[in-house]
Amino acid sequence: MRFVSIASGSSGNCIYIGTEETHILVDAGISNKRIEQGLKDMGLKGEDLNGVLITHEHSDHIKGLGILARKYQIPIFGTKETLDAVKGKASLGTYPQELLTPVLPDADVFIGDFKIKPFRIDHDAANPVAYRVQTGKKSVAVATDMGHYDQYIIDHLQGLDAVLLESNHDVRMLETGPYPYYLKRRILGEYGHLSNETCGRLLNHILHDNLKHIFLGHLSKENNYEELAYETVRLEITQGETPYQAGDFSITVAGRDRMSEIVTI
Repeated sequence: MRFVSIASGSSGNCIYIGTEETHILVDAGISNKRIEQGLKDMGLKGEDLNGVLITHEHSDHIKGLGILARKYQIPIFGTKETLDAVKGKASLGTYPQELLTPVLPDADVFIGDFKIKPFRIDHDAANPVAYRVQTGKKSVAVATDMGHYDQYIIDHLQGLDAVLLESNHDVRMLETGPYPYYLKRRILGEYGHLSNETCGRLLNHILHDNLKHIFLGHLSKENNYEELAYETVRLEITQGETPYQAGDFSITVAGRDRMSEIVTI
């Protein structure tokens, strides 16, 4: 299995997960041109895709979806409420509505080699989900746009080989930054985004000996920067009540304007 962030950040998100036989994207929130370039860098084309998993309907997760669907007739998966919201986005243009395939949280979906489990997250969207993707004994997950985590989230992130987890903002940067008060409250609220510190605390619940790679994703352009996210999460791990140190794991920040390394599991 290959696990790659084509782009991750507050301005656009698109994650590739694939095997020799099956190729999927989690979200398509960047231009189709950038999606195609990312696929090309991995030796793939748009027509190789078997599906796109949509976490929720915000533009930084669906921006390139319309062109992708029109051009390649790729099935699009998301909760019914998410897909209904996607249908209402005039910016996506027209595309075959029969491509829209509803999923239910905690109900497995099968695409080629993959068993996919959507699971609930709390965010200010219609009915958002994160995704766990498994093939054989290998599994990865993409979990961003969460206002908080609980035992349900922790349970769905156990035993992973790799994960892309939200590390959206530094709380102090957000609180003292230029955002209006209502937006700061939204981001910091139960239906907002995970901070660097909270990301590190969540990681402490899911670390295990065979976790091969951790991507820190969905960084805010205005309220975070890569070195800060990286060092804050590492500090939370090292100071956490686990037997692990940050140096025990491969941790990288998924960039908004560049493709990540290709993690092979």
